[in-house]
Order: sequence, then C-alpha cells, then structure tokens
Amino acid sequence: MSKEKVGPFRSLKQMIFLLIGMVAFGVSTSLLLYYYQAPRQIKASLSDATVQLDAFPITVPNIRYGFALDTFQVEKDTIRNGDFLGTILAKRGISYQDIQTLVNNADSIFKVNQLRVNKPFLVLSDSEEEEKADYFIYEPNVYEYYVFDLNNLSARKEKRPIETRSTTIAGVINSSLWSAMAENNASPDLFAKMEDALQWSVDFYRVQQGDEFKLVYDQNYIDGKKVGAGLVHAAMYKTERRTHHAIYFDSNDEMEGYYDLEGRPLNKGFLKSPVKSSRISSRFNMRRFHPILKRVKPHLGTDYAAPYGTPILAVGSGTVVRKGYTKGNGNFVKIKHDDTYETQYLHMQKFASGVNLGTFVTQGEVIGYVGSTGLATGPHVCFRFWKKGKQVNHLGLSFPPPEPLSEEVLPLFYKNRDVFMDQLEELIIPQSKAEDDVSKVNTAEQVEDIEAGDG
Repeated sequence: MSKEKVGPFRSLKQMIFLLIGMVAFGVSTSLLLYYYQAPRQIKASLSDATVQLDAFPITVPNIRYGFALDTFQVEKDTIRNGDFLGTILAKRGISYQDIQTLVNNADSIFKVNQLRVNKPFLVLSDSEEEEKADYFIYEPNVYEYYVFDLNNLSARKEKRPIETRSTTIAGVINSSLWSAMAENNASPDLFAKMEDALQWSVDFYRVQQGDEFKLVYDQNYIDGKKVGAGLVHAAMYKTERRTHHAIYFDSNDEMEGYYDLEGRPLNKGFLKSPVKSSRISSRFNMRRFHPILKRVKPHLGTDYAAPYGTPILAVGSGTVVRKGYTKGNGNFVKIKHDDTYETQYLHMQKFASGVNLGTFVTQGEVIGYVGSTGLATGPHVCFRFWKKGKQVNHLGLSFPPPEPLSEEVLPLFYKNRDVFMDQLEELIIPQSKAEDDVSKVNTAEQVEDIEAGDG
C-alpha cells in the first residue's frame, strides 16, 4: 500500500484559504491604522468647510406690510395738514384719471377723507429709475393698515395678527390710580378696562391713598410690542372699609358680564357715576352756597365735571319720563327705573339721538352729552337720585343684591371664579410709599368747588 507524500500544504484548497487569510489580515491592519488617524483629518476638513461657509453673509429680508421692502425703493412720510390722497399720489407719478379710478374702486374699503394728520404712510417703487410709484400704504393705527395697488388701481385692508397673553398686575394708590398704573408699566387703557369691570361697586372719584387693586387681564401684543389691554377677567379693589371683586363669566346660556363672588350679576345695580373719567366737583349738600344765585340753597345732587361733549350714561335701565329745558336745569332727562328709584341728568349740551319721552334706555346707554346749559358756571352734569319720591345722596346708598345665576350654571361659574381667585391671591401688593402717613387723603374732596348745579 503506497503512501502520499506529505508537504507544507496538504492540498490546493488549503493553500487558497491561507492566501485569503493573509489578504484579510493586511486589509484589517490598514483599516485600523486609518481609524486612529482619520478623525483628526476629518475634523480639520469640517472646520475648513465651516470657515468657508461662514464667509458668505446671509441677508434676512425685511418683510413688512406683506412686502420684502429690500426689493423696493421705499419712501416714508406722514400725512400733513392739507394733504389729500390725490395730491400725494399725483406727486408720485399717478395720473388724475387713475387716481379717480382708484378712489372709486376703493370706496367700499377706504374713504379718502379718512386720512389723518401725523399718521404714517409708505410709498413703494419697483425701480430706482421708475418715476411712477407702485404701492401706497397708509397706517391709521397699530392694528391695521391699507395697501393701495397703484398698478391694478385697487385697495385692500389688512389687520395685523394680535397675540394675547394673560397678565396680572397689583398696585397700591400713593397719589392717584393713574400713577399706580404707570408705576406698573400698564397699558394706558387698562384704567378704563378696570373701571368697566368695577363701575357698579367702586366709586373711582373717591380714590384714597392706601387703596389696593389686583387684576388678571389680557395684554395684547403686535410684533412683540404692547398695543393695549384686552378683557379684564378678574378684578379686586380694596378700600379701608371694604373689598370689591368682579369676575367675568360667559355661560353661553345666560347673560355674559361681570359677577360678584357669589355669582350675582354686578350690572343689576346702578352705575356709580353717569360719566367716565370725570371728577366730583360738588357734592350733595343741604346748605350749599350757590355760586350764581349768591345765597345758601340745598344742592340735592352730585356734580360731575367733565369736558364739553363727554357722553352721559344712564346709570340703570328704565323709561324716560321727562325730557326738556328749564332755566335752572338746562337740558335735562329724567328716568324712572322702577317703583322705587328715579334719576335725573341736568345741564346737557344736547340729547342723544333717539332719546325721547317714553323711550326705554338700558344701563350704560348714552342719553346726552356734558354741557353747561341752565344755571351752570362750567361743563358738568348734575346727577339727581330719587328713592320713593325723595331726593337722596346716591353715594350713601346701598342696594339689595340681585339674584345669582341659576343652580345649573353656578357650579361652572364657581370653577371659573376659583381659577382667577387663585391668581389674584398669589399677587403681592407692593409696599405703599405713604405707609408712614396715617392720614388718608380723599383726593376728590381736595378739588375746589368751581362748578355749579342749579340747586
């Protein structure tokens, strides 16, 4: 039996496997060497690429009024005395025929007599060489603007998107409510919004040092800038004697508006004043010296001084039972609210349209305008209040509370109330600057009595 010769390789197959293994080892070794060296090279390459990319400036277009202003020749100006849309456009290459067509086409959107002095406008032109303007943009307020297409001779009205943020404020009266608002950087119109919420329970003409207030309200923004206050959701006003609350609630089934903490509607009582943003110039006084008649005569009303033409509001709903003119009262209106209460408003400049004998007016409705007709030394309204046929000082009255919301709606109101009350309670009243002054100053009583009622 013969034997095969034994060599270093048993067969051709073994030799092939050996060659494949040697090749694989060489490739693996090369890959390992590249693995440890490559990161540094790659990082350097990426760094160079970043430097090269950063070398190119990125221009962010200036987008306003729906246009990329960088692509136009832009002229900014304001409306001046004597400016008209026609004269403004004629100076910028628009023919009078096209101006008339534009005015006609835009009539339902914008009346040409609505241009107001000192309001800004822009004129956009496509080319520096082109003498004719392409767009005229008028901005009457921060909330909206008008775009006039001078090529298509058309116009459109654009409203800016408003962002609303829930905001809170807390303050203490050191000198005036206006000053307290300013100290909190509040929007100027927040005072009026606060007055709207608390007008049935707080007499803002008898504000005293040390009074405290808290609000939860909506602050409106356009392009990140404050543009005004929105709805006041909850308000608290604390005097030395009492704390008042107003919670806004809309059940969709019952009347929307402000309620007290028990769910009773605040507007079922009487407004504290027939005019807003005024001051008490003369109070109910049985021994008042009349500045015109020059003798002591009872003043059976409260005078609210305000500029000529200030709207006079019905303090409660009722029927007009008297309207006319007398030498003492001037132009006046008397309203019967129910079998117990009546109110009268004297010295009107003029009556509101539609207010006649027998007219039913609602609370807060304008019934006339402040004047000085009759025996009066200046513009004001003398406000008279009757209870069971007798004239009384309305500032000293307290009225029975109205009925609350229905049992079905009250749980929803309480849930809404508790959310806002939690926010109010978290607010901290800043320390009063007048804390060491123990005397309370009634700012309304400091005003010199220069106005006159008829007595």
